[in-house]
Amino acid sequence: MQTYRLTVAQALVKFLDQQYVEFDGVQNKFVDSIFTIFGHGIAVGLGEALDAPSCTMKVRQGRNEQGMCHVAIGFAKQANRRKIIPCASSIGPGAANMVTAAATATVNNIPLLLFPADTYASRQPDPVLQQLECSDSLSVTTNDAFKPVCRYWDRIVRPEQLMTAMINAMRVLTDPAETGAVCIALPQDCEGEAYDYPASFFARRVWRITRPVAVDEEIADVVAAIAAARKPLVVVGGGVRYSEAGPVVEAFCERYGIPFAETQAGKSACVSTSPMCLGGIGTTGTLAANNMAKEADCIIALGTRLTDFTTSSKTQYANPDVRVVSINISRFHAIKLDAVYAVGDVKATLTRVDDELAGRSYHAEWGNEVASQKAAWDKELDRLRSFMLEGDPETFEPIVSARDPRTIPEFVKLTGGTITQVSALLALREELPDDAIVVTAGGSLPSCLQRLWTAPVRDTYHAEYGYSCMGYECEAVMGVKLAEPNREAYTFVGDGSFQMLHSEMATAMQEGVKVTIIVFDNCGFGCINNLEMTHGIGSMATEFRYRDQDGALLGGLIPVDYAKIGEGYGFATYTVRTLDELRAAVRDARTQELPVLIDAKVLPKTMTDGYNSWWNVGLAEVSESGSVRECWETDVQPGRARARQY
Repeated sequence: MQTYRLTVAQALVKFLDQQYVEFDGVQNKFVDSIFTIFGHGIAVGLGEALDAPSCTMKVRQGRNEQGMCHVAIGFAKQANRRKIIPCASSIGPGAANMVTAAATATVNNIPLLLFPADTYASRQPDPVLQQLECSDSLSVTTNDAFKPVCRYWDRIVRPEQLMTAMINAMRVLTDPAETGAVCIALPQDCEGEAYDYPASFFARRVWRITRPVAVDEEIADVVAAIAAARKPLVVVGGGVRYSEAGPVVEAFCERYGIPFAETQAGKSACVSTSPMCLGGIGTTGTLAANNMAKEADCIIALGTRLTDFTTSSKTQYANPDVRVVSINISRFHAIKLDAVYAVGDVKATLTRVDDELAGRSYHAEWGNEVASQKAAWDKELDRLRSFMLEGDPETFEPIVSARDPRTIPEFVKLTGGTITQVSALLALREELPDDAIVVTAGGSLPSCLQRLWTAPVRDTYHAEYGYSCMGYECEAVMGVKLAEPNREAYTFVGDGSFQMLHSEMATAMQEGVKVTIIVFDNCGFGCINNLEMTHGIGSMATEFRYRDQDGALLGGLIPVDYAKIGEGYGFATYTVRTLDELRAAVRDARTQELPVLIDAKVLPKTMTDGYNSWWNVGLAEVSESGSVRECWETDVQPGRARARQY
């Protein structure tokens, strides 16, 4: 048997270079490159292997471990999970920094391969620099923190363990139902230990991403449930995108007169120009989608986890006779809400359902309601498009009640900004190319975009809203651009999220990746500020303010020049305070060769409000505050009473 005598690190790199995936008969290399921030835990182990003359793998230099992982997540998602960028870190804080990103990947079912260095397997130098010592178990290290947030976890304490560990890592990473974060911890001493690895371990491996079809019995159940419905509604989830089932879903809905609405992960899997498209659904949904969801007697959930935002905390599907039908490649997700389910690939399984349903001469009974609801939403969009500050800021009434009349005039005086968030997003939709990719994450921007943004081209909407991880935006947009270098990539990020993490802007400069970052500066965590104040709570630690004389965080707003931050990284930058300036900046930014940052001074309290939806946020049932008690009695208690119990 032919063998190669290699270190663990050398064998790992050689193995990664031979991994391929096949989807619908098309093969491509699975591992694009590797991200790392070298520290003592990997510099002379994995670093030596990557520095070898025989190594052809591209090494990318990160700035923050969580940040580089967000780049990798954005890349893998935009590559439709068929390419990955593994991320490697040193031990201790470097490894711990990746835990949040691991959770983000796992919640969203995005493949993320992590190689955190670990303390010595031999334990002889213990405690080494950055080692977390647990007196109750010497085998516990920082890397044990990855266990609850990963789909697969392993630690290589002997060189030969690498083989079974990596085969299982690839098994999980390429499984559509199980994919997420995978952690392979690499003790510092083991990285340099040698072993005679069999040549077969390094042979070219092709991992097939298949399309399993639900069994006949499950398909029959689903067909019967749909055929019995008068007014069904399809909910398009992320599984539609990864299955590339958008055209099949559109044809299915148009053939049977069934409208469809979208989750954050499913948005742009189907084109918004379809006459059956109602836009986002649930807590961040459109008026059209939410109205029809309340009336629907059958919810056909395609590739969705049915989160609280999609179901409006289980109040959105209000028809007392409603049934939920679910097609999902994951049985865990398929059975939610007591659904009639079929476990399989969305495209393959829905095609079978379509074939069976076609023989029944079925058609939904919505009549003209789809068109009328869409027309009503278009009218609301016209109102939002014209929503802007005109005249005296003191008299301006925001969409979401401020309860603090000084906020908007104070903001205008401080920054000169007069742009509203809703008018800005609708203007950007008009200015950006239809095939441009838009990235966003936690905060009020995903809420507004889910309602306001249209996607006439597939896979152009990229939201991380499963984990709602603030700090994802500025990093992931680089991954998106690496995955699709021939398309423009924009990220829409709030100032609060921007402050959390923007380290990989330096990496974008280093790699020569042209991205455009638009910072919506409203001097605070506007989404949570609204959540507080619309539930009877004061503006507490959500606006960016100095401390006042009483010691509270209620002093003046804190100004930040985000354009200067971008300029410091080497970005081309703009500061805009009016809608016309925003339009002009976006147009000029497209002519730039450098990455771009646009600092947009956006009025607080000018995001969209909810449309016939509810969100259970766990408000205090008893309180000293009269406004909290009133909110409990008028909103929370009735909402909980409406929620379906599963």
